Amino acid sequence: MQRDERIRDEAAAWAVRAGDPGFADWDAFEHWLGRSPEHAAAYDRVAAAAAEAAEELRAARPASANDDDVPQPARVSRRWFDGALAAALVAVLAFAVWPGGSTYYEETAPGEIRMIALGGGDRIDLAGGTRIELDRDDPRFVRLESGRALFTIRHDEAHPFRVVAGDDALLDVGTVFDVALDEANVRVAVAEGAVVFNPARQAVHLAPGEVLRSARGSDAYRTSTIAPAQVGEWREGRLSFDNASLAEAASDLARATGVAFRAAPGSTVRISGSIVIAQVREDPRAAGALLGVPVRREGDDWVLGAN
Repeated sequence: MQRDERIRDEAAAWAVRAGDPGFADWDAFEHWLGRSPEHAAAYDRVAAAAAEAAEELRAARPASANDDDVPQPARVSRRWFDGALAAALVAVLAFAVWPGGSTYYEETAPGEIRMIALGGGDRIDLAGGTRIELDRDDPRFVRLESGRALFTIRHDEAHPFRVVAGDDALLDVGTVFDVALDEANVRVAVAEGAVVFNPARQAVHLAPGEVLRSARGSDAYRTSTIAPAQVGEWREGRLSFDNASLAEAASDLARATGVAFRAAPGSTVRISGSIVIAQVREDPRAAGALLGVPVRREGDDWVLGAN
């Protein structure tokens, strides 16, 4: 997908979410807006189209004594100003913003956790700094573009749930599994049921308590074990590492805390241990004591393994 199309789809997705009267994730929304002037411009175009549609709805409906109470902002507000606008927005997006397309995106800011309900009891919990692609026409398919997600999926032999993470594919033949994707690696951990990693290639069957790691673009992989209760424990505010590289630990910490962690260049240190996310969020230096590695601040970053 081209960059402008991706930004358009992101803007539309935020517009739909912000149109929900129960929407409360304003911090993540403002974070997305602030990441690029293109984001704000795309969102304002969507909002303007929705506002125009809403005005047409108002003009078409009978006048009401309550109409005078509806605020009429001079410019389009990023917090929707009435229910008619939300309804108009859906129509605008269906025929203008998403012409002929069925995919949409969900994205979290670093340090944020969000639950996506897919229907039928299926759900996806997104860790911070995560972006996924979903398909309205195929609720049994998800593409993980970056970050980490915990999938809780009902098994359906006739319609198996599929996840694509980078160049790798996962087929759910079970219930609960965690997938993490960063610039270097993909990791899969199974809590319940089973998952098949790359069914058309390696066809590795992962059972509860098994973890698979593979470098992106490589057919090589290695497996290890984990306590099933630790799979997805980041939802409960804890991260555990088992012989993890500092780059992997830094990526996980940055997603979970919203703090900019990175590994010292060239570090070959591997770590094991468990940390409480809130402690590190409050004081990033605590990661060093908890994981047994030096931590140093460099500008806005916290570097693991730096003396």
